[in-house]
Parts: sequence; C-alpha cells; structure tokens
Amino acid sequence: MPKITTQQLRKRTQASAATAAIKPQTIGAPYVKHGSKPATKGGSADGSRHFGPMFNKDLGQHILINPLVSQGIVDKAHLKQTDTVLEVGPGTGNLTIKILEQAKKVIACEADVRLAAELTKRVQGGPFQHKLEILHGDVMKRDLPFFDVCISNTPYQISSPLTFKLIFHRPIFRCAVLMFQREFAMRLVARPGDSLYGRLSVNCQLYSKVTHVMKVGKNNFKPPPNVESSVVKIEPLNPPPPVDFEEWDGLVRIAFSRKQKTLAASFKNTATMQMLDENYRTYCASNDLMVEDGFQIKDKILGVLEQMGYSDARASKLDIHDFLKLLSAFHDANVHFC
Repeated sequence: MPKITTQQLRKRTQASAATAAIKPQTIGAPYVKHGSKPATKGGSADGSRHFGPMFNKDLGQHILINPLVSQGIVDKAHLKQTDTVLEVGPGTGNLTIKILEQAKKVIACEADVRLAAELTKRVQGGPFQHKLEILHGDVMKRDLPFFDVCISNTPYQISSPLTFKLIFHRPIFRCAVLMFQREFAMRLVARPGDSLYGRLSVNCQLYSKVTHVMKVGKNNFKPPPNVESSVVKIEPLNPPPPVDFEEWDGLVRIAFSRKQKTLAASFKNTATMQMLDENYRTYCASNDLMVEDGFQIKDKILGVLEQMGYSDARASKLDIHDFLKLLSAFHDANVHFC
C-alpha cells in the first residue's frame, strides 16, 4: 500500500472542504447550518423546513412555530366541516395543517414561490392534498375567492389594507381570525376614551364586531419579529350599515386629525374649510340649489355642531352612533366630505 505524506493528506483535506463549501443547497432538501444538528427527514420538529436563503422579513415572513397557538387560532374560528377557509400567508404550513384537519377546503394565498412549493410538498400524497388549493401572488392585487372564514398570520405591512379588503368583500363571510402586530390589533378593538382609539377603530367597528382573542409573544415565531403580536376576531355585520364609506371616512378623518381637541377646533382648519366650501358649492350646483349671498361655510359648519351639541365634544370620546348622527346632520345641511 503506497504511503501518503503529511503534505499530501493536507492537500486532500483542503480539496474536500472546498468541494463541500460550494455544494448547492436546494429547497427540496433540509438546510443544515454549519455547526448545527441535522433536521429530521421532512423538516424540523416544528413542521417547517429550512431554506438556504433566510426567510424574507421584507415580506413579513415570521413563521408561527408554536402548535398550541396555531390550535388556539383555529379553535376561535369555530370551523365547520363544510367551511372553505381563506388563509393569507401560510408560510410552511404549520397553521394550514391545523385548518385542513377541520375544514372542507383551504385556499392558501402565498406570495413567495419557495414557500408555496414547500407547502405543496408537505401535503403531497397525504390525506389533505385534495383539500388544499394554493394561489401564488400578492393577495392585495387579486380578487378574493368565495370563502366562509379567513385565517391569517398576517404580514404586518399589509395589516390595514388587508383588514379593509376583507371588510368590504362580498359576499359577506362569517368571520376572520387574524394575527397582527400588538399595537395595530389594539387600535382595532379600542373603545372611546382608550389611548389608541382613533380613525382605524371607528372605521373597522362601523362594519364589524371586533374582539381581542389572545396575545402572542415574539418567541412563538421563526425568525422572531421585533414586536409582540395579538390575534383578533372580526365578524362583519350582516347586513352592513347603509353608509357611504367615503363620506364617513371624510368626516372621521377631520374629527381625528386633532382627536384631543374639540370638534369645533378641528373643523376650523383653513384647508378643511376650503375643501368643505368647494364640496358645498359643487353639491348645490349639481342639485340646482342656490348658494346664498355672503355665504360662509364656517358659519354653516359651526352651526351644525352647535345644533347637535358637539361643538365642545372631542373625537376621542365619541362612539359610532355619535358620528352617525353628526354625518346625518351635515348631510341634511348639504355639507359633504367627498
């Protein structure tokens, strides 16, 4: 047997190390970080597989890894065996599997093609394969399919637009159980007098019943986000209130522009008065109404507030019914907000 010198052995060792260093990682195979224990076949203990690339935080990819939290979310949705569930941002499918166990069908909308492929592999050949439909793409850029319930570990950057996309979705669904950043969630459920009560609160609560379900710590995710999370349940009102949302939002936008100030002070803003004056004159012209000589929009606005008893009221203390009465009074006076 030929002898190998120390120098030759060192060269062979270096060559093997170099080959291993450039060996590509594929999505289909578990990614093993240098110095860590290999994952079990099919993924890690939490049901997710590791990728060569890191999870994309720009897409809000924080995978829920606590099965107790996943089960708690599904339980709060009170799913029926006949339900079609829309899941936004399924990730590697930890929450998806829990939903599939109870629902008739799951439509999962995933923006990342890698995670969509991973979820497909996870159910392939199993009893849930025929119950799962995956839609690849940005949920905010597509029409939503029919569904009974929406469940989502929501990417935080689309929290507000997704909430209102769901609220205005037709036909009306039964409920949505959504994970949000803690502060955003508390704004949704805030009541008059709460420090976080504002335009988001009243806009959401006008069309739905919103309740806080549970707090979720950052360590329940991989990778952990920088903030704590909460789960809320949104149940759309059916039928919805017959309110023009653009008009409603225009009113509450002005009211909450300085929510600790009186409504009279909020409306006295010069830009606000100019906008309302233009709207008033446009409405009168469109409906063959005369604008009185010497008309001043400021007098009209303050007169309505005084008549309704809201001149010294503050937006932070008013509830949905207060704003509805105020909007009706302004419309009776031909004052419009859009």
